[in-house]
Amino acid sequence: MSKQNNKRPTSSPKHGPGQMHGEKPKEFKKTLRRLLAFLKPRKYQLLIVALAAVFSTLFNVVSPKVLGDATTSIFTSVKTGVGIDFNFIGKMLMILLFLYVLSAIFAYIQQFLMATVSQKTTAELRQAVNDKLTRLPLKYYDRHSHGDVLSRAINDIDNINNAMQQALSQIITSIISIFGIVIMMLIISPMLTLVVFVTFPLSVLVIKYVSSFSQKHFISQQKELGDMNGHIEEMFSGHQVVKAYGHEEKAIETFDEINEKLYYSGWKAQFISGIMMPLMTFIGNLGYVFVSIGGGILVLNGSIRIGDVQAFIQYSQQLSQPMAQAAGIANMIQTALASAERIFTLLDEEEEPKESPAAIQLQQLEGGISFEHVRFGYEHNEPVIKDLTLEVKQGQTIAIVGPTGAGKTTIINLLMRFYELDAGRILIDGISLKKMSREQVRSLFAMVLQDTWLFNGTIRDNIAYGNNDPTENQIISASKSAYADDFIRTLPEGYDTILGEDAGNISQGQRQLITIARAILANPKILILDEATSSVDTRTEMNIQRAMNRLMTGRTSFVIAHRLSTIRDADVILVMNEGDIIEKGSHNELITQNGFYADLYRSQFAVNAS
Repeated sequence: MSKQNNKRPTSSPKHGPGQMHGEKPKEFKKTLRRLLAFLKPRKYQLLIVALAAVFSTLFNVVSPKVLGDATTSIFTSVKTGVGIDFNFIGKMLMILLFLYVLSAIFAYIQQFLMATVSQKTTAELRQAVNDKLTRLPLKYYDRHSHGDVLSRAINDIDNINNAMQQALSQIITSIISIFGIVIMMLIISPMLTLVVFVTFPLSVLVIKYVSSFSQKHFISQQKELGDMNGHIEEMFSGHQVVKAYGHEEKAIETFDEINEKLYYSGWKAQFISGIMMPLMTFIGNLGYVFVSIGGGILVLNGSIRIGDVQAFIQYSQQLSQPMAQAAGIANMIQTALASAERIFTLLDEEEEPKESPAAIQLQQLEGGISFEHVRFGYEHNEPVIKDLTLEVKQGQTIAIVGPTGAGKTTIINLLMRFYELDAGRILIDGISLKKMSREQVRSLFAMVLQDTWLFNGTIRDNIAYGNNDPTENQIISASKSAYADDFIRTLPEGYDTILGEDAGNISQGQRQLITIARAILANPKILILDEATSSVDTRTEMNIQRAMNRLMTGRTSFVIAHRLSTIRDADVILVMNEGDIIEKGSHNELITQNGFYADLYRSQFAVNAS
């Protein structure tokens, strides 16, 4: 809605729930369980992924033992002076090639299925977020910047998708690799396995310690990213205002401040989590040294074959690899969980209550409206509308005037059920709005606002937006009634002209004419005009006023206007101030009263005359 009441809460990215700077997840395990719940429908695919990972890893795990047997055969042949058994070596090489090929095939199956699982899961998550956004009350968007909402719907879901696509697959492979390698190491030499396991608790401690420090910075990073998106969205959508008021330097300062916070939180998160990889490599090298020394001693004692030592060294290196992988993807998992918590916070927001359409024939409603002791405030104990009682007859044109913050647009918000009443009730033809669903209520209205809204599409589609299946003749007739047909036909593509972002390829006045044509085509029971002609020139305003007069004939209409000359012919003019109706009557009656309206009208006339 345009020109919202000045007591209405403003959007701020600083007050989004669950976004305090450096805050750890309040329910880490619950977030993880809820995220895994989205994977549950694909549990059988995940089972195949796990089996593919088992076989792929199994063939990789067996390979070093086969290569070690070949090495032992060559070493024994050289040591004893017997010729090298090339048949045996050839057989081992063929077995190795077979194992590597099978491992690659199962790895391909694993990655293919994992890509399917991750994309379908994130698609469902994205659908859940989109559905949630349609069910949230308007007050949620009052308290959250558009950039923060977009960050949750896009960036956070992308983080989860990346984690599922890469981290989840690597985790499965890493876990199976660790178990398989440990079993093979125990088969070769329990003594050397014990040597390797001296470094294992050290690896676990490193992962746990570093993760505990980096997690809070990943959460902070996502919070700052939401702030950044919100700031950029506001600055670019309002870049003309920014330039007009010379606000560029201040905007840049704000950007630099947010960017600096994002830099430090991102730097700390990546640096701290990045420490894990070199630490794990260092611990792996320690294990390599211990195994080499211990294996050499056991070979000299004749307790183990040299090929088995070679295989064991490979296993020790392979063991450090999945451990290092687990450490390397820890930052990705932490980012995903931080993002998941932000998304689940959104999904847990209070929604508009579910409603079922009432058994009412909407076509039979005529448009008489009653306000009975209506009380409403955007904030608790701060009423904007205090005690509004009003009777509007079917077909009347009601003009609402008053200073900014008087409650004019709030009345429209309540009529459309964008907000629920604190007390009292509003009725249409004796039927309370609460008895009808929001969709039923809003289907009775058409709105033309000062701030035009047109989507990226053809002019024809934009005009037809309020009508399910209009004919071409109906679209053209509505355009002619709104005096839009002439300028539309002068465009290169006519009604097929594509409106770009914010419909910037046509003028503000032309955009307003299209929205008026949309309202005419919708053929509503009740019409709402909020400064509908404020963005057009005087000649166009006269044409629109004539079109509006035809449109309003026989329809209940609410007109919010600051230019009082446009509402002189209204049946009833409501003068509002601080949420109360202080004067009521026709234009002539209010002028005769010589009150607030008369002063306002004369002041505008004096300004216009000057």
